[in-house]
Order: sequence, then C-alpha cells, then structure tokens
Amino acid sequence: MKHNISILLALLMPLLLVSQSGTIKGSVKDKLSNEAIIGANIVLKGTDAGTSTDIDGNYIIVGLKPGLYDLQVSYLGYETISQFEIEIQGIRPTILNFELIENAKQLEEVVVKAASFKKTAESPVSLRTIGVSEIKRNPGGNRDISRVIQSLPGVTSTASFRNDLIIRGGAPNENRFFVDDIEVPVINHFSTQGSSGGPAGIINVDFIREVDFYSGAFPVSRGNALSSVFNFKFKDGRDDRIGATMTAGATDIGVTLDGPIGNKSTFLVSARRSYLQFLFKAIGLPFLPTYTDFNAKYKYKIDKKNEITFIGLGAIDDFSLNEDANDTESKQYLLDRLPINTQWNYTNGLVYKHYGSNGYTSFVLSRNMLNNEAIKYFNNDASNSANIILDYKSQEIENKLRIETSQRAGKWEYLLGIGYEFVKYSNTTINKIYTGAGAEDINYSTDINIQKYGAFANISRKLLDDKLNVSFGLRMDANTYSNEMNNPLDQFSPRASASYQINDKLSFNVNIGRYFQLPPFPALGFVSNGILVNKTNKITYISSNHLVSGFEFNPTPGSRMTIEGYYKTYQNYPLLLRENISLANLGGDFGVIGNEPVTPTSEGRTYGLELLYQQRLTKGFYGIMAYTFGKSEFTNASGQYAASSWDSRHIISLTGGKRLRKNWEIGVKYRYQSGLPGTPFSNNSDLKTNWDRNFGGIPDYTRINTIRYGAFGALDLRVDKKWFFKGWDLNLYLDLQNVTAAAVARDVLVLDRPLDENLKPIGPPIIINPDAPADQQKYKVKTINDGTGTVLPTLGIVVSL
Repeated sequence: MKHNISILLALLMPLLLVSQSGTIKGSVKDKLSNEAIIGANIVLKGTDAGTSTDIDGNYIIVGLKPGLYDLQVSYLGYETISQFEIEIQGIRPTILNFELIENAKQLEEVVVKAASFKKTAESPVSLRTIGVSEIKRNPGGNRDISRVIQSLPGVTSTASFRNDLIIRGGAPNENRFFVDDIEVPVINHFSTQGSSGGPAGIINVDFIREVDFYSGAFPVSRGNALSSVFNFKFKDGRDDRIGATMTAGATDIGVTLDGPIGNKSTFLVSARRSYLQFLFKAIGLPFLPTYTDFNAKYKYKIDKKNEITFIGLGAIDDFSLNEDANDTESKQYLLDRLPINTQWNYTNGLVYKHYGSNGYTSFVLSRNMLNNEAIKYFNNDASNSANIILDYKSQEIENKLRIETSQRAGKWEYLLGIGYEFVKYSNTTINKIYTGAGAEDINYSTDINIQKYGAFANISRKLLDDKLNVSFGLRMDANTYSNEMNNPLDQFSPRASASYQINDKLSFNVNIGRYFQLPPFPALGFVSNGILVNKTNKITYISSNHLVSGFEFNPTPGSRMTIEGYYKTYQNYPLLLRENISLANLGGDFGVIGNEPVTPTSEGRTYGLELLYQQRLTKGFYGIMAYTFGKSEFTNASGQYAASSWDSRHIISLTGGKRLRKNWEIGVKYRYQSGLPGTPFSNNSDLKTNWDRNFGGIPDYTRINTIRYGAFGALDLRVDKKWFFKGWDLNLYLDLQNVTAAAVARDVLVLDRPLDENLKPIGPPIIINPDAPADQQKYKVKTINDGTGTVLPTLGIVVSL
C-alpha cells in the first residue's frame, strides 16, 4: 500500500510543480461615450510585452510570468494613463478595463507622459488611490482597508483592535463609503451606531480593484461627509470559467466564487465566517464575538451603450459573554460592563448606466438596513426582568435614488444630478444610567420617517495651454424632519478647485469648500416626554468649511512628494446636554452615540500640515513615508475650545517592502503617534448608585481631555510566499502586528473586590459606608492599568482555483 502511494505521489508531483503563465486582458474605451478605441497601445513597462486593441477595443497579453506589473495605455488624442502594481496570477486571467479621457492637445504631441498618480479637476488635493496589491501586502493591515490607510498622512488611530477612521481631526462619524457608486453606510462588523468604526471590516479584499480615498475636496455627488469619502471599485468577475479563492487567517475563513453567466454577464460572490469565539474561549477571554459576512457583484452588459450592475453586502454579528472567564479584576470589570449584542445589516443596490455620444447618465437605486440590539442585566442575571439595565432595539432603513449625468461640451466637462431618500428610523430603549446629575431611568419608543432630497452640479475645464485645471461645484440638501432643515438654500454647499502645472514634475493645488452632514439618526429620533426633544431643540445639519492647498512633486514616474496644509471649521455640531460636551468627542467605542438630548451649539476647528513621500514598486522596492502635524478642538457647554478626543499632534508612518526572488516578499511598517487626550474620573465615581447602573467610573466632563496619555509606537512585519502550480495558486503569509508589544497605559476604575490566593475576585463588592443613606453609599474602588501590549500574529493561507 505504501509503495503504491509513493508511486502515485511521484507521478503527481511534476504536475503540481509546473508553474503556470499568466494572462492580462480587457478593453479600452472612451470614458464618456463607451465607444471602443481601436489600436490603443498597451505596454507592460520594463518588459517587451505589449499589444494593441482590436476592432472591439479589446486586448490580451498571454505568456506572462506571474507577479506585479506596471501597465501603460496610450492613444493619439487621449490622455495616456498608467496602472501600477497589477497582479498577474497563474490560475486566472487578470481583467483590467480602461477608460480614456479625450484631450485634443495631445493630437499635436508625439511623446506623451502618463500621469503617475490620480488627480481630478474636482479633487486635485487630498485624493489618494490605493490598489488591491497595496491593501493585501500592507504589514499589520490584515487585508483590511481601514487599517491600510493608517500608512497615509492625516489618519489618526484609537484602540489597536478597532477600525475607527479619524481623518484630519474629525470624528469617526464624518466618513462616507461608496461601492461602485452605491452608498454603503456600514463597512465594519459590530459597528458603532451613529458612527462608522468597528473591529473588523466587512468588504472582501478579493473583490477590490482599487479605492479612491478623499480626505478633502469631496466630489459634489458624494454628500453627507465632513472628513472623508471612500470610493471602492469592485473588479468584474472572470469571463472564461468559474473560479474560486479560499482564505483562512487568524480570525476567519472564507470562500469567493466568480465567473460568467452567459456571454454578457459575470458574477462574484463570497461568504466569510469567523471562529474568534472558539479562540477567545480557549484563551479565557470574557467576551465571545462571532461574525459572518457576504459580498456579491453581478454585471450585465446589455450592449455597448447600456449596462447594469448589482452590488450586495451584508453582515451578521453576535456578541456574547463568557461568564466563566472571571479570574482577574479586569475580566470581571468587562463582564460587569459589556452587554450582549446582536447586529445585522445589508446594502443592496442597482446601477444602470447609459452612454451617449459625449457622456453618460447613471441611475443608482439602493436600500440599506441596520438592525442593532443590546441587552444587559445586573450581575448578568437574566432570571428576573427587574435586573434589566439596558434593553435596546433599533432599526435604520434607507431607500435611495440618485440620477446623475456627466457630459463634455467642447473643452468644458460638467456633471448634474439629483437625489432622493426615504428613511425609516425606529428605536425602543430601556436604560438605567447615572450621570453627574444623578440617576435617570430612560424608557421610550420612537418611529420616524424622513424624506431627504438634494441636487448637485459641477463644471470644469483646462486653461492656459492645459497648465491650469479649474473646477466649480455646488450642492444643496434638505429633508422633511423639521423647518430648520427643509430649505435646500440653508444647506448651500459651494466648492472650487484649481491645479496649476508649474513644470512637468511640479504642480500647485488648492481647494475650498463648504460641506454639510445630517446628525446621527439616534439623535434625530430621541424622545423625551412623548416628543422629539431634539427637534424642539432645533437640531440641524452640521456644517464644515474646508481650505486645503499644497504642492505635488513627481521626481520619477513612480514616485511623488506632497505637502498639504488644511484648515477646517465646524458649526452646529450637536452638544450633548447630559455630559455638556460636543458629540464630536464620541464614536471611538462600541455602542450607540447621539441617543440623548442635544442642541446644535458646539463649534470646532482642526488644522494641520501633512508631508508624504511615496515610491511605487520599482526594482523590487516600495515605500511610503508620512508625517502629520495637526490640532483638533471643539467647544463644550462653556463655549470655550478644548482639545478633542482625536487631538494627536504628531503622527509618523514609515512603510516599506522588498520583493525577493522565487516570489518571496517582506514588508515592515512603523507607526508613531503622540498621545491622545483623556478625561479624569469624577469624585462621585465610587457611588453605589453609579456602579449598579454604569459599572464604571464617571468621566468628569468639566475637565474634558485635560490629561494626555502616552505616545504609542508600533512595529508591524509581514512575509509573503507565493507558488503558482498547474491548476491552482497558493499564497502563505505571516503578519505580525505590534511586534514590540507596545501599549498605551490608561487607568481604569474597578471595584476593589476581595481576592483569593490566586488573585481571583470573590464575593460581592465592598460597601465602605453601609450605614449611609442608599443614594450616598459608596463601593470600595481602585485604579488598575489596562496597558497590556500584545503581539498579534496571523498565519494566513489563500488558495486560488
């Protein structure tokens, strides 16, 4: 028997070890008309490989060694474009479609220089395009875009286990996300309702072609954002046969399928399931998270002038407690505080695009829904309903329609569009809390409908022999929630951009604009004494004025240096009346923000300077060096400016890597961030009434952010190895986050319980004044340090068939 197996392995081994050659194919078309461009030149830089498009605008290059390539597309009368670091696999063709922009000036030129980094007339500053190869290989990124962008300037991070995006000093709730033109409100598991963060991303990186990240100069078609906009562009499914990709990492396992459906359509679908609950239980953690997510894309090309795209994303999250993990004070503290949480969400959308002779029109129809439930019992005892401390159930449903047209008239380009949304928000809340004003029992239900509407326009053209590119845009938004928000002229949002090409390598860029964002739905729907109290308080859109300018220098085709300065002001930010602080300080933790009385009276300002040097993969090396100096301040009840929770003054990020022989790659990232502000605890934190409701110390918001935590510096490493066998590809990677086990020391107030000989908490909390009236009794408390630096290793495997 053993002899037969040996013979079989000997016969199969040559087949397994045969390396496959790769293929890249796609089409080249006019961006506005979608007409095929015949005879466009496609060149793989640094190689002898190249081809031209056929009569249908299609191209194909075969026999390529698997790896990363830079590709350039050119045609007389059009702007030459380049795509960097395209991954060529052995098992599947790489499909890359190009849309060229007409430029009559280039009819006069023989040699055309391709733009190395994306820049648009509308967004000449604060726009960075991230390719899928950059996402996959980023050390410490763990294939998650929210972590990858921490290599870029202007991005502040909070807890190492969360994906909160703090861009240029703004709050985590100020970001918006789009996938193939469809807005996706939730991109993280266990998302903070009213904000955007969470511990793990929902979007499958194997779907992504590239991501446009705007930290300013937002396109007029992307409303309701104050800090950033993300445009995810999904790739199309393969059109030759059904293929599969299977992934397994430290936290989850997933599978992706893609392929053709007939001659005109392709699909991608994926499902992923975590096994964190088993890992956390095995190592004795007090919480057990489980998540599942789904991604889907279907594209149908009706003819060369019409196409339909469907996008679907969804997630199911469950968070339970491991009550047996109570052997330390910090674990007991978490068991006392954390609720059981169930959350699910989805986004489904259709995009119909029709191309004319000089432009195209898009119809975008989508629906998204978030269901969020949380429950907490005193001492985690669910046997008696009287023990309920928190019982929260909420739903957000948005139905959206957007119509926009992009056209060219001579040298002018313009964009026009309108949008409509129908929103349903419901909430049932039972919550026993304690604040500086005393104990409060919250019990209400709300169910509101809101109709939102808006319009936008933008016009741009090149001047001065194409050296100057200017753009002017405006947007107006309104809704039926209240009289304060139903007039579009009150949310008039103008913006202007300009880019001047000083020489072939140096340009000056500037943008100025005014932006608006609707407050979180929990704030809009909060009810007290049977009325929408925040409607009575005249809550309205948050507004922000932006000014960004800087220089960009491109010393080589694959490198750039930028320096940008920004200044942002905020008006009408919600002020939380319980805490007397700005809502802008919240959103970096689990739960819900804005679910309380507010007034639109907080103001803010953020400003800073950003430096960036980026080297795309050249001769096997790539790297990013970024530095940010920034300040972030918001007013509280006193009207005085104070440092916000995101006021990290200095951020340094260094990322680099080397591609080695035999498909090995190593990468390293070091990130330093000066300390974030913090708020000390109130002297009433030890009151029994507080602990029996809040299970933690009370922040003294009269001294908000008056202390400063220590700086944080983390080193991440990553090693990749790829094999290209006959019939399948294999990628193994080792990702080490926080190699130096760095930690930020923060004080946490806990109950000082009796301990046994193993230092395990035993018995009930100690009341230090049992003879005092009930509302004056105090627990014995103490401070512990939660600064525990942990190395987070991930051994991952990706198999493509």
